[in-house]
Amino acid sequence: MAGPVVVPDASVLLKWVLRSPDEEDRSPALALKAAWLDEAVDIVVPTLWVFDVGNVLGLKQPSSATALLLAMIDLGLPERPASSYVSRIFDVMRGYGVTFYDAAYHALAIDRGGTMLTADRRYHRKCVGAGHLALIGDWRA
Repeated sequence: MAGPVVVPDASVLLKWVLRSPDEEDRSPALALKAAWLDEAVDIVVPTLWVFDVGNVLGLKQPSSATALLLAMIDLGLPERPASSYVSRIFDVMRGYGVTFYDAAYHALAIDRGGTMLTADRRYHRKCVGAGHLALIGDWRA
């Protein structure tokens, strides 16, 4: 283990590849990527991340979605299958009224004793009581 465990959700991962000028919190998201590449933090993601990110890329960047998603896959993000923490996913889902997809990132952070980083302020407001959660804009390497 190189450093603290961080679980970036799709809203953060997308900031690594979406380059629109109005992309809020892109700098801290790129700082997270750099910290991971420098082995200052350990990143882990649920295996569903590729579908979550791919869905948004297909909608927002249809002409470059394939290349962008393949570049993300080539990074080799460490993945953890849901089977190892599925009951915790359902606990977060039911306890906070969120989707299984969002709960998977959060439950993984809880399971690994890490922090889920999100750019989704609505999710953050709704689930901050579960702990192990921070906004990417508040995160510092």
